[in-house]
Amino acid sequence: MKHGWRICLVVLFAFFGVALAQANAPSARDLPPGLQIPDAARPGPVFDVERATDAYVNLLSPEQRASSDAYFEGGYWLLLWGLLYGLGVAAILLRGGISVRLRDLAERITRRRWLQTMLYALFWLLAGFVLGLPLSIYQGFFREHQYGLATQDFGGWFGDQLKGLLVGAIVLPPIVALLYAAVRRAGARWWIWASGGAFVLILFMMMLAPVFVDPLFNDYKPLRAGDAREAILSIARANQIPSDNVVEFDASRQTTRISANVAGFLGTTRIALNDNLLEKTSLPEIKAVMGHEMGHYVLNHGLRGTVYLTLVLAFGFWIVHRVFDALLARWGGRLGLRDRTDPAALPLAVAILSVFFLFATPLTNSIVRQMEAEADAFGLNAAREPNGFAMAAMRLSTYRKIKPGPLEEILFYDHPSGWQRVHASMQWLKENPDNPTARAPLPPTAPPKNP
Repeated sequence: MKHGWRICLVVLFAFFGVALAQANAPSARDLPPGLQIPDAARPGPVFDVERATDAYVNLLSPEQRASSDAYFEGGYWLLLWGLLYGLGVAAILLRGGISVRLRDLAERITRRRWLQTMLYALFWLLAGFVLGLPLSIYQGFFREHQYGLATQDFGGWFGDQLKGLLVGAIVLPPIVALLYAAVRRAGARWWIWASGGAFVLILFMMMLAPVFVDPLFNDYKPLRAGDAREAILSIARANQIPSDNVVEFDASRQTTRISANVAGFLGTTRIALNDNLLEKTSLPEIKAVMGHEMGHYVLNHGLRGTVYLTLVLAFGFWIVHRVFDALLARWGGRLGLRDRTDPAALPLAVAILSVFFLFATPLTNSIVRQMEAEADAFGLNAAREPNGFAMAAMRLSTYRKIKPGPLEEILFYDHPSGWQRVHASMQWLKENPDNPTARAPLPPTAPPKNP
């Protein structure tokens, strides 16, 4: 156990050193506020989709594009490092005897089996949080600051992590207790029961977490009056989306990214956009982004995505079932693990599932990417702002590699690439050339001030 803590401290300081050495927080990562329409993206008799797309892509400077590529490609490696780090944490918990001690502690506290499982899950969550801090701090704090994507100081960031831990401490133990109840009752068919439970859980998390959990981390208030509010309400009414709950939230306290969502059901539907989207972009961009988000709602992506991802998870549970029992038979006695109903073996099960999901990444990404492409098409038709959508795609491309190779996109992208989104926007504009935004004159640029 002592060796495990020493390893974590060494890794923690190593991450700190690398992050501090590399931290340069580029100030010019963002594109300037407001809509930019390149001349090649104006409708006309010689309008060319490829030229218009290239003109938008060239809004990124070489430095911005290099920074975006480096950030996004670094994420590929973090998938691997995150898995290896997680496997290391599982090894510390299992081989160091920590997991068995946590189980024994829970059994000393209570004789009720379901409560023992809940207590173990709580202990396991706390141990995993502490052991995972080095990677979390590097990936979630230092690296985000390095690329100019974060705005919080360390205290604010760590406070949000503690809030997330508190939510997990409330939600996770009952879920784990129900999972182990299914394992005890269903025996070798536990993975079928677990898959059914996962469907219900994922559905509620996707539908309700944005409405009930997100306000713990940000201040949500009614969207300010103005053109943006009226435009959003108009698109919502036109697409039969409940529009009596339209809010903005203060994401700028944490990040420089733009974002929005439409979530909820059974009277909880909420249209939300962050203050970065309001402050940094133009009205056509806001309309385009909100049209996309409303597309997810109208096309029922919450339910469809839950069905698809549950099927993937069911296969993952089956893999865990087959591999887990084999590993327990071989190593369980040495590690102090009893059988598949022993909660102390949970780190082993999670490790197996983590390996499965790394290899399933292309499949899960493709599922989500297809739904995102559908929402893109819906948003273009609903908002009718191709230049707004192209500009929003370019803003996202300041931290998402804009033009990956075909295999790279299949493996690592859960959204269409920035190039594909701009290209689709320009194709839409070619088919709908009488677009007011594309034909409107842009406001004159203010001349530079004399020094």
